[in-house]
Amino acid sequence: MANSNQDRADIQLKAGKFLTFQLDGGFYGLEILKIREIMGLITVTSVPRTPPHVKGVINLRGKVVPVIDLRLKFGMDEVPPTEETCIIVAHVGEKEIGIMVDQVSEVLDIDAGQIEPPPEFGPQVDMEFILGMGKNGEKVTILLDIDRVLETEEVEEILAAT
Repeated sequence: MANSNQDRADIQLKAGKFLTFQLDGGFYGLEILKIREIMGLITVTSVPRTPPHVKGVINLRGKVVPVIDLRLKFGMDEVPPTEETCIIVAHVGEKEIGIMVDQVSEVLDIDAGQIEPPPEFGPQVDMEFILGMGKNGEKVTILLDIDRVLETEEVEEILAAT
């Protein structure tokens, strides 16, 4: 029973406003407080010897910001950018990282009653980067913990390469 109460308390802490976006037809959300800005796709300068999901860097008002393709990070197929492709600049720990997504959707206010814990697929599948599953009508939005999507060590490696 205590575990159930703890799960409910954890979900309550996760409630709030989320910027939602699409990847490969699925809906995802990031806490709005983690977002610095949203921009259309601009020229990304590639950096040699980085993982495939690291697209390169952009110059954001004089600051060099690494950009990752979230599709590739999540093991989805790479697709050519479209007019809807965006870069979301997010705070990841103390750093700023650009996150390339297929399309930004909307800002949703998701309360605790609309959030369920992530499903369990067994110990082989890491779900630690998912805050929860937001329910909005028939649509399910996967709420991401961006700090866990990009682990600290990975961010440091990306920044060292840029």
